[in-house]
Amino acid sequence: MIRMPGITGIMGRNKKQDVVLVIRDADMVAAALTQALAEAAPEERPGLERAAALVESTAAATDDQLRARWVRSRLAAVGFTGDVSSVAAVKALREAEPRLSLLAAVQLQREAVAHPE
Repeated sequence: MIRMPGITGIMGRNKKQDVVLVIRDADMVAAALTQALAEAAPEERPGLERAAALVESTAAATDDQLRARWVRSRLAAVGFTGDVSSVAAVKALREAEPRLSLLAAVQLQREAVAHPE
């Protein structure tokens, strides 16, 4: 996930954000791993093959799934262990990401509920 500080500067420092962008770079990482595998010594191959499999599984995730994972990671960062569908989860998410608007936090929460791990 990425925040866009340049855009918030245009709109004002105190504005809440309704937009959360998903940035995908798994294809670049996969290409680098493919290259590394082609050049790898036999003892390096198992670790690189595992890394390639992880990148492939992440690349297969939808944007909604990635946002849901991000929400859970942000909730974990503030120590939230309760029900993701609760009002307390929205509050914790906004504590973790103070620039999120209430609308964005609720929308992200819904995605996390819809895509449990």
